[in-house]
Parts: sequence; structure tokens; C-alpha cells
Amino acid sequence: LHGVPAGTEAELVARGLIPVLSSLGEIERWGAHARRLNRKLPAFIHIDTGMNRLGLPPAELDRLCNDTANLLDGIDLQAWMSHLACADDPANPVTAEQLRRVRAALARLPRAPISLSNSAGIFHGADYHFDLLRPGIALYGANPAPWLPNPMRPVIRLLARILQVRDVAPPDTVGYDATHRITAPGKVAALGMGYADGYPWSLAGKGMAMVAGHPAPLIGRVSMDLLTADVTGIPPHLLHVGGWADIIGAHRDVDQVAHEAGTIGYEVLTRLGSRYHRIY
Repeated sequence: LHGVPAGTEAELVARGLIPVLSSLGEIERWGAHARRLNRKLPAFIHIDTGMNRLGLPPAELDRLCNDTANLLDGIDLQAWMSHLACADDPANPVTAEQLRRVRAALARLPRAPISLSNSAGIFHGADYHFDLLRPGIALYGANPAPWLPNPMRPVIRLLARILQVRDVAPPDTVGYDATHRITAPGKVAALGMGYADGYPWSLAGKGMAMVAGHPAPLIGRVSMDLLTADVTGIPPHLLHVGGWADIIGAHRDVDQVAHEAGTIGYEVLTRLGSRYHRIY
């Protein structure tokens, strides 16, 4: 998706990778490598329609439109693509303007499949669908269209192992900086997950775990490898070392965790680290 860094052309071809070309320089280098190999090489070409991040800016798009045959020589064009900047806000006029710019550019370019919409763009309707859709966060069950009830089924469940359970009573405190004070006799569980696993430090003292279907408030600081939960209300026969606590699941989805952390669901999902055991 990030183009063809100079000198990587042969490696991309050897591994059968199809790059997205976002500048005339990349188009020229990819085409030149294809001609050296005496065969066409596949690529997507990204047109910037208002994101101002990656993609051909207007001046380079004009040059491509005016010299298409030469610049695309050697390239097996898979699709034109662009990217929506504000699709998660249905009232923002930028989205409709980007659609207009896409259509204006396509009227000047050779025919090929078209890809515009990310997860949120899909829910703007058929005008934004074209030939190829690029759902991202929607595949993980987060709400891609915040103006609607979540149309997706949540698919992420995040579990933490219960490592220890202890009795506590006033004036005990829990965790770094003694930020949580015990006000009545109870039980605290240490859970094997922390900010080194991508669980945000900003979630200290926020949110709820579930143990055997019973709520367990998360308390104290988020440590590097540990969380702590108030498990006073868990029936003793359901609470044991080696059991599991649900951190993200039906009771607390990715969007809720993101809201509690002051971030977005994308960051929560992409921060989940390599130390988790994953079951697909």
C-alpha cells in the first residue's frame, strides 16, 4: 500500500507482490523495471482526491492524463484507487467532493476497475461502491458507521488469565502509586495482561472485566504485564487461579474500550501485541 521504495522493484517481483503506486516517480520506476524484464508488471495507482497523504497530487495526475501511453508502458493496471478522508462523518461535504473528483479523474483516464470506499465509505451507498471495496475495521466488528447502530457483529474476544487472588481490607491499596483504596473487605485478582500487550495505560481504573459471567471492575494502575480487578462479587466456586477474565467481549466491545481510553477502535485493535495467543 505504501508504494515501491527505490531499489525494491526486483524483490517485489520475486515475491509476487502488487504495489500501489502513489507518485509519478514510482510509476516511472515500476514501468522501467517491467520493460527491463520485457513483460508487464501489475500495479494499482492511487489518485489523491483530498486526503493529502499518499496518491498522485493534481499536477502529477494532469501529467499522467496527458501522457498515459508512455507513463503506463509496461504496467498491467489492476485498478485506480483513492481514499476517503471523512467518511465516518455523514454530514461532512468532503466525502461528496472526493466522489466528484474521482469521477472527474476517471473521465480522463483509461478504463480499469475502481476502488474508493473504506469501511465507512461502504455505508454511504452504491454511488461509492464501484468495483472493489476495502473494508478494514468493519471486519473486526467495530462500528464503521458511527451514525448508525453498529451493523457489524463483534468478533474480538480478549481474555486475561487469572494469576492470583487475594483477600484485601481497609486500609489496603492496590497497584502503583496506591491509586485505588480498599473501602471494605473483599478480593482482588491479578490478571496477566498490561500495557506491554497493548492494553492502554490510560485505562487505569476504568472499565469492567467479566469472570464466569459476573462483572469485575478493573481497579488501580495498568502495569506493564498486569491488571487488577475487584472480584469480591464473584461466587467463590467460579473464581480460581488459572481461570479467565473477559476484557473485551460481548459486555465491553472495542468501541467502548476505545471510548474509555480516549482513543479510537483502530488504535485499540492495532496495539494488541504479539504476546497474545490467538485463536481464529
